[in-house]
Formats: sequence, C-alpha cells, structure tokens
Amino acid sequence: MNFSIRHSIENDLVLVKLEDEKTGTEIAVLPGHGASLHAFRVPLKGGLFNVIDNYHDLAELEREMGRSFKSPKLSPFPCRIAGATYTFEGETYTFKNGFADGTAIHGLLYNKVFTIVGEEADNTSASLTMEYVYEKDDPAYPHLYSCRVKYALHPGSLLEVETTVTNQGSSTLPIADGWHPYFQLGGKADDWRLQFHSAAIVEFNEQLIPTGHLLPYATFNESRPVGDTFLDNCFVLRPEALHPAAELANTVNGLKVSFYPDASYPYLQIYTPPSRQSIAIENLSGAPDCFNNKMGLSLLLPGHSQTFTVKYKVSVG
Repeated sequence: MNFSIRHSIENDLVLVKLEDEKTGTEIAVLPGHGASLHAFRVPLKGGLFNVIDNYHDLAELEREMGRSFKSPKLSPFPCRIAGATYTFEGETYTFKNGFADGTAIHGLLYNKVFTIVGEEADNTSASLTMEYVYEKDDPAYPHLYSCRVKYALHPGSLLEVETTVTNQGSSTLPIADGWHPYFQLGGKADDWRLQFHSAAIVEFNEQLIPTGHLLPYATFNESRPVGDTFLDNCFVLRPEALHPAAELANTVNGLKVSFYPDASYPYLQIYTPPSRQSIAIENLSGAPDCFNNKMGLSLLLPGHSQTFTVKYKVSVG
C-alpha cells in the first residue's frame, strides 16, 4: 500500500502516524491531548522537515499546553470569552478555569483524551478518526455533545482535517469550532511571506475581545514579507475569494503552506508569538467571544450535527 498507519511512543508522547510511503510525508497526531496535530513532516533537502511547531516531550506539553495551546482542537468555543461569562437562553454561566487575563480561553477539549474510533489506509490515503464525548464536564457548559475529528493524509502532502459535532442532549447547544496550529518554515517568521484574503479585521479591545466593529484591512491581500508585523487578530475571510484562502511561504528553502478552509470556517485568527520562530494560523467558525457577540455562533438542535473542514497543503518550490 502507498499509505500506512503506525503507533509509536516518542519522548513519552503517544503518537499515531499517517505516512505516505511513496513520498515520505508523515502526519503525527496526539489523540490523548486534544486530538492535537503534532507533526506534518515533508521531504526537504534529503530529510524530513516538520512544519508544525510542537512540544518536544510530554513534560513540556503538560507544562505549556495551558499557555501556548499548540495544535489542539478548540471546542465548544475558540479564543476568548469576555470575563469567562456568557448568557444563553436567559441563564448566565461563568467558567471557573479562566485565563490569566480573566477570560475563558480555547474551549474545554484542548487537554481531553480522544478515543480512536477508526483507522484506514490504502493506496489512496490514510486516515485516523477520534472522538470525545463531552458529558457536561463543566457546569458552565451543561450540554451533552460528541466531537469527532478525522485526519486524512492524501497524495501531494495534502492533509484534510474534518470535525463533526453532534448534539446528543435534549436542549439546544451553542457551539463554535477552531484549530490552533503553529507553523514553522525554518528561520525567522520575519523573513517569510504571508497572504490571506481579508474582508475585514475584527476590532479588539485590550483583552482581545471584539468591540462589535469590523474595520477595513488589506495589508496581506497580496503576498508580502511578514517583517516585524505583530499580529494577534481575527480576520473575516472574503467568501468570494479564490482558494487558497491563505498562504505562508519561506522563499529561502521553498517551503509553502496553503490553507483551504470550507465555508464553515469564515474567520482566520493569526498570532505571531514573541519568539518569531512560528506563526499560529487558526481557522475558526466563530469569532472570539462568539458566545456573547453571536459572530459565527452555531445553535445545534438535539440530534443535529455540523461538520467543519479545512485542508492544509505543504509544497516545496
């Protein structure tokens, strides 16, 4: 078979790897840690290069995940909720485990253990499907729902990530979906080129909470060097824009990551960490604080499901 799946333990991290035997491209996933994408390795100059900025070992992951949130599933909400508090159907809820700035951040599943429910490999692809059933774990989100995540590696170093959430309870649940991968292309982010189709930037206050205003933003509508630009912002993607919706490239070694979200991910959150060694590019179905501002918030009726899909293609030119 051209594609294969294998399980391994590296630096105390329990991994599932999807491999394209023909090219050497490899995906590594951490089911036990928020269904995180740990590696996306592609052939480069006689070796393999990982375009995902990850954690070196289990100790670093356990120490840093709650601060940097590298690569896990963000559900049932991405980014921040102002004051860790929201109101839904006349009831007010407050999350106890707030971030350092007092907001709730990146949902409730980033540190959960996902159960493997399917593995498939043949001559055309390799896929891994995982699921976490949320059973009213946090009093601030008293709902029952399942989150099923499928990674599929296709030819051409194309990774498809599909998330399906299903309301398994008896009442309507508010939900949004997102991912939090950090991409590294070698060297400093300042030297890379970035492009994304922005319709507007979501105006934030000091706590990175939307003010309710959308402002014009076209800085990266054409590919240009990142330079010293600092970003920790949410953008509305232009729905009519041709794919890819975004591209990140290193012209020195030829590495490029292209992003292909479907219509379920109309927002793009971009963060340039202080190290400037990577850039977090996050596809979101809802804007930050969507439980309050309703920007992109989905309301799932009992028994109903919603699927969110994004594809990442890594190329070397």
